[in-house]
Amino acid sequence: MRGKRSQARESAFKVLYQLDVTKDSPQEGLEIFFRNHRVAADSKPFVTRLVEGTRAHLPQIDELLTKYATNWALTRMAMVDRNILRLGSFELLFSDETPPKVVINEAVELAKRFGTPDSGKFVNGVLDSVHKSDEAKISRSS
Repeated sequence: MRGKRSQARESAFKVLYQLDVTKDSPQEGLEIFFRNHRVAADSKPFVTRLVEGTRAHLPQIDELLTKYATNWALTRMAMVDRNILRLGSFELLFSDETPPKVVINEAVELAKRFGTPDSGKFVNGVLDSVHKSDEAKISRSS
């Protein structure tokens, strides 16, 4: 059985994926998701924080992913991988409540569950680069 935080991250990933397709606002996407999926009441604030935070910092996150996903344009990246990377990058750069190793491991597990056979390795490599980047060091120290 996966923990509540893992389940919440999976929900946040699904909302981010949905938003990538529908172009809805984060609030609309969250409302639709919560209405149609069972999410523990005490997990909803964490899911909301992850989705809204990721979307709020999307330009910065996408710029960094473009830099570290060598030879991969974001538009050509599998939508699953792109949204897992966005979620993981948000946590690495803008949230200090979860250790980086846990964030990366959780993202890799999501990639293995929802992506292609190579998604786990790809997500691990990119997020490891993001974690070790100067941008991550700056955002964690501020």
